[in-house]
Amino acid sequence: MTETQARDEICRVGKSLFERGYVHASAGNISVRLDDGFLITPTDACLGFLDPARLAKLDRQSQQVSGDKASKTMALHNRIYATATKFDADTRCVIHTHSTHCVALSLRLEASATQTTFPVTQELLPAITPYFVMKVGHVPVIDYHLPGALAAADAVAQTIQRYGEQGTPIRAVMLARLGPNVWHASPAAAMATLEELEETARLVCLSPSTLSSLSDAHIQELRATFGARW
Repeated sequence: MTETQARDEICRVGKSLFERGYVHASAGNISVRLDDGFLITPTDACLGFLDPARLAKLDRQSQQVSGDKASKTMALHNRIYATATKFDADTRCVIHTHSTHCVALSLRLEASATQTTFPVTQELLPAITPYFVMKVGHVPVIDYHLPGALAAADAVAQTIQRYGEQGTPIRAVMLARLGPNVWHASPAAAMATLEELEETARLVCLSPSTLSSLSDAHIQELRATFGARW
């Protein structure tokens, strides 16, 4: 993907997410890893009205070289790229949203927890549908941090590393009270992962409080047939 194509794709995906309610106002951001640096949506930009020429361009050292001021979450995106590419070398896009049902579910989980914060093994969703297992996989919940905090970036990187070393590389994390971060080989693929994640969260929010997961045998079938990483 050329830089021009990446700029156009960021804007196309941002507009699609905005129009379908996955993002609102100036919440959320999208970045793409280029051969010579990064593109990321500007700070306080509305994803529904992006201008390809005004996207922030950063060099490989994350120093801004052109465009409007980069989103403050670039530090987090950098840590995701640096760690996720160890397990998925083709990782090229990170999307962060404040998707309604994902955030609502994180609030529900926190309210039902006995601790004041999530334990490191807490996950947002059980394996309730085959496409969630196949297209998204495990989604660890990261403790709440101030938006843009470097501690959040550290926690995300450590979580990606831990799951990868366990043989179940992940493509998403949930920032408690904020929203999901997803990553994949392209903006379109990352958007598809986000869509499946938010739809599964919506199903959980609309379903009875007690849900049953797919059985171990069912999950093994998904691994064997579709290469699911669960």
